[in-house]
Amino acid sequence: MIGRIWHGWTTPENADRYESLLKSEIFPGVEAKAVDGYRGIELFRRRLDDEVEFITIMRFESWDAVKAFAGDDYETAYVPPKARDLLARFDARSAHYESRDRRTY
Repeated sequence: MIGRIWHGWTTPENADRYESLLKSEIFPGVEAKAVDGYRGIELFRRRLDDEVEFITIMRFESWDAVKAFAGDDYETAYVPPKARDLLARFDARSAHYESRDRRTY
């Protein structure tokens, strides 16, 4: 399993709007691509002093699935224009990690 990890930061005033955009448009758009080997996305949110940080972790079965989603330059972050309008800053590139162990309860 491959985890694709990305960070974005926004103002406290834009945080709820950004989260709503993720849930209502961006995540469904990712799912609509129907990439073989895509296994889901998880959203994390953290309030900091003067900004709100978001982290997404997408899961893929293989490197081929990652590349089917993101293309040959697969580290390039997928940040649609509507998201860019609400973010103060974001990772231009996503980080990818191979899962070595996962335990659920």
